[in-house]
Amino acid sequence: MQNFVFENPTRVLFGKGNIARTGREIKCFGKKALLVYGSGSIKKNGVYDQVISSLNESQVPFTELPGVKSNPVLSLVYEGIEKAKGEGADVILAVGGGSVIDTAKAIAAGVMADHDVWEFFNGKKRIQAALPLVTVLTISASASEMNPAAVITNDNTSQKFSTRSMFIQPKVSILDPSTLFTISRQYTAYSAADAITHMLEGYFNNTEPHSPLQDRLVEALMRTVMESTEASLAKPDDYEARANFMWAATLAFNGMTTAGMGAVTYPAHMLGHSLSALYDTPHGASLSITLPAWMAYFSACNPRKFARLAREIFGITDPDDSAAAATGIERLRAWFEKIGTPTSLNSCSIPGSDLPAISANAHGLAQVWGLKDYSPGVIEGIFELCR
Repeated sequence: MQNFVFENPTRVLFGKGNIARTGREIKCFGKKALLVYGSGSIKKNGVYDQVISSLNESQVPFTELPGVKSNPVLSLVYEGIEKAKGEGADVILAVGGGSVIDTAKAIAAGVMADHDVWEFFNGKKRIQAALPLVTVLTISASASEMNPAAVITNDNTSQKFSTRSMFIQPKVSILDPSTLFTISRQYTAYSAADAITHMLEGYFNNTEPHSPLQDRLVEALMRTVMESTEASLAKPDDYEARANFMWAATLAFNGMTTAGMGAVTYPAHMLGHSLSALYDTPHGASLSITLPAWMAYFSACNPRKFARLAREIFGITDPDDSAAAATGIERLRAWFEKIGTPTSLNSCSIPGSDLPAISANAHGLAQVWGLKDYSPGVIEGIFELCR
């Protein structure tokens, strides 16, 4: 295990009834809130009313920014920055999933910057300050509620880039598993693909040759995600299944599973971001397409580790590492298909003739992320396996 610093200052309020505490939590950090949310699902499932009631009860004034898309865009971030400044908001409240929280993070940083907020995402600037952020989670997938990362699509350039800073780490996150009861089957499946990809990226792409503790953490969380996903699909209002999924997805990408693993890279995300940027493919769907293909392309580089996953998760008994790895990858692909998330470009009506443009877009992000092993040719080769 390599040297590491683990810091996670987010206070999590987990369980039923905690949304009623939203107003009190907001008052600890500011006097006026900018409430950021999506297309209106929180108004249908009652979460919006719970949040507003809590804000009013605590006498917290607020202004609203609705309209966050499943792939959050820079133009709405700009709108939110101007609204926060114009209305005098000094704390950001995000009510939604990772897209809403990422938008709120970008706004929180942008309000405090004297330059274009996009420079935090293209690597030209580092975040030096941000407004405090409180979240009420309604879709579990990205773990943005407990990590310092944000992903935004520049809707002018079709670039989906990320930024990281402890300044945008949420101060408090409220997680009530009952908010997941009304999530569609599709987004339940997409969420599982997202959480699993977060874990497996660190599992396979690190610089630590011996990591029994971290490997077992990932394997346990992955089994939990798979079991709770199937239970949630069978019974959407299964509280225990939703609770297990919600907490597992948060732990999947809050820094715990990669502590001590050295440098970690995220090539499947790099590939998936290009599909979301160019075709507005849901984030989890883009990952269920790219992850198995990436695994198939690179398993020969470390067949023993890929075989370990196959044996631990899918019970593969083949003694040959390469054969076990290949079977495990196909089992994962089949499980994605079973729960209803796509595993090919064809299933999303993305033509093979677009591969050069998709690969060029992905290579642009690979350069920003410093993924030197991912040349245009390598990237296009992986996408060929996605067809």
